[in-house]
Amino acid sequence: MNFFKIKTSWTNAELIPLKVCIAMAYLLVGAYFHAFVHTWYVPVLIVFGITVVWSVYSWLSKMKNSKWD
Repeated sequence: MNFFKIKTSWTNAELIPLKVCIAMAYLLVGAYFHAFVHTWYVPVLIVFGITVVWSVYSWLSKMKNSKWD
């Protein structure tokens, strides 16, 4: 299965949720180690969850629409 070799093209607008998701993951790690960021733990977790679902859905829909080799 060539699942990891399939190439898709992403626009900058489609990469925004993925980048926000990665940024939220870094903030969650920071919240674990620092008290200041810990106060923002719940909002960061909510944004992280939303962007994870959005990114995975976008990726899977692009994979579904692309041609399988």
